[in-house]
Amino acid sequence: MEKDSKLLEKSALKAIDVGADILELRIDFLKNPDPHTMQRLIYDLDYPIIATNRMQNEGGFFIGSEVERTDILIKAAKYAEFIDIELQTQSKYRKPVINKANSTIISFHDFKKTPPLKDLLKIVDESKKIGDIAKFAVMPHTLKDTLTVLEVLTNVEDTIGIAMGDMGRYTRIIAPVFGSPITYASLDNASAPGQLDVESTKNILNQIL
Repeated sequence: MEKDSKLLEKSALKAIDVGADILELRIDFLKNPDPHTMQRLIYDLDYPIIATNRMQNEGGFFIGSEVERTDILIKAAKYAEFIDIELQTQSKYRKPVINKANSTIISFHDFKKTPPLKDLLKIVDESKKIGDIAKFAVMPHTLKDTLTVLEVLTNVEDTIGIAMGDMGRYTRIIAPVFGSPITYASLDNASAPGQLDVESTKNILNQIL
């Protein structure tokens, strides 16, 4: 969790060095993110980027207004491969971001539970009507919950599915086998419960895919 853009850039370059195929820039981790600084950073990195500015009630740290939060994403959209924006973002703020984005990931997070299969399928369907890729990350309490995540992936395309925490850790590795186009890993400190590091994730995926 880097607090300024220089440290963020340093971490991004390190992630490229260890073999990340695409980088997620968590803009909300920055203390005072500036839209133009973020735009310039993404341009200078010249690498596939997911720009994320996560709202607080979905596990993020951005403390400004929705106008400020989404304005940063609009600026980032000029050079980012993907913009990640939450399904629950109000349409009046979400639409301008989507209109500027090259591609979008519409995300949903539940840090307390794993919704039933039919509810997750509905969330995915709603997300894909709005953007290009659906993403859901949920908290399992049983092994069956983790299997529900994988079952969703067998029924849909262009969907990232994650079971968080230690119980769901294995889904981050096996989800690509079920069609998930992206899996998330960390450099040092995980940005979400259950994340593995980049090198371990790459090594395992190279053996099973």
